[in-house]
Amino acid sequence: MELQITATDPAHPATLLDLPWDIPLAEWPEKHLVALPRGISRHVVRFARAGSEVFAVKEVGEWAAVREYALLRDLDRLAVPSVDPVAVVTGRTDEDGEPLEPVLITRQLKGSLPYRSMFETTMRPTTIKRLLDALAVLLVRLHLSGFAWGDCSLSNTLFRRDAGAYAAYLVDAETGQIQPTLTRGQRDYDLEVAQVNIVGELMDLEAGGSLHPSVDPVPFGQEIVERYGDLWHELTRTSIYPRDKRHYIDHRIRRLNELGFDVAEMQIQRSPDGDAVTFLPKVVDAGHHQRQLLRLTGLDAEENQARSLLNDLETWMATQEDYAPGDPLGARPEVLAHRWVRDVFRPAVRAVPQDLRDGVDTAQIYHELLEHRWYLSERAQNDVGMEATAEDYILTILRPRAEAAAHGVP
Repeated sequence: MELQITATDPAHPATLLDLPWDIPLAEWPEKHLVALPRGISRHVVRFARAGSEVFAVKEVGEWAAVREYALLRDLDRLAVPSVDPVAVVTGRTDEDGEPLEPVLITRQLKGSLPYRSMFETTMRPTTIKRLLDALAVLLVRLHLSGFAWGDCSLSNTLFRRDAGAYAAYLVDAETGQIQPTLTRGQRDYDLEVAQVNIVGELMDLEAGGSLHPSVDPVPFGQEIVERYGDLWHELTRTSIYPRDKRHYIDHRIRRLNELGFDVAEMQIQRSPDGDAVTFLPKVVDAGHHQRQLLRLTGLDAEENQARSLLNDLETWMATQEDYAPGDPLGARPEVLAHRWVRDVFRPAVRAVPQDLRDGVDTAQIYHELLEHRWYLSERAQNDVGMEATAEDYILTILRPRAEAAAHGVP
């Protein structure tokens, strides 16, 4: 047998050759290993450094290694959050010529942790819910891509926290399969497996004293099924919005917000019949909107104000011809955000006379205009636009409020 490294990136095989493939993975010398938290696995897994990168190396049968490598490559093409496949190594033998198990190599996901590492300090129930929400988002995205997981669990997932956002990544695809579409039965099976696995994993944490005493594993396991169902319905129901019904898009965003999710990305496809809108959800931590709004626009706002303004910014950006997420030729979000501040935010705020603002900051003024626009558009069943909104808001809200204050009416 001859050592064979199958990889898509030609830069990797040369550096991978430096690793001790003639030694069983469990016995690799410390000089090749990197001390990173590992989750529970039925296989031997180690983190190793080759060149300037860190890789996860898993010993597994050749058929399973090749199959999982192909599945992970497919998931990467589908833009589903999962670990990045690097190579499969076969033809391994020890110094006596005895065969060793092949390995699957994936790139270490920077900043990610297995769930057990996250529970080393007792995690608050609200944080646990956000992690399970992130897992629900992952499962929905997998199913929308036609991937039946077969073994959804906390153990087969990595979690990453990035600027307040929580994201879950598939780390073990060996039981999965990709089809054009999944049946309701296939999705329900994944949910049933997920519920059983999560309850068992939380019970295991409870037995080890790592679970918050107020957390009951069984209801938490059921909750991911409910959250998945709500999210699946909100993302998959077909809606075509007439171009003059922009407030319908706002309504969908509000529904996602009420479910506890935010919009990571929104795509609008124009057609003669109207605008078809696709949403990509995400799970965020407290203060995320403030930080993101400040980074994109320079506007400093309270959390709920920032959330409202970011939703409007996202909706507006998706209507711009040069908005192309992931396309290097498209306008950067910072450029579009600057344009939104200049062409949308500032003109709307300036339409409100200074003497009627009563010391209210500009972010709150714009937030109230958005709320008023929503109210007027719902009543008219038509997007009334910001100019008409500002006129009505001044006439029906701000002037009566100012007159009441002038007469000492609270």
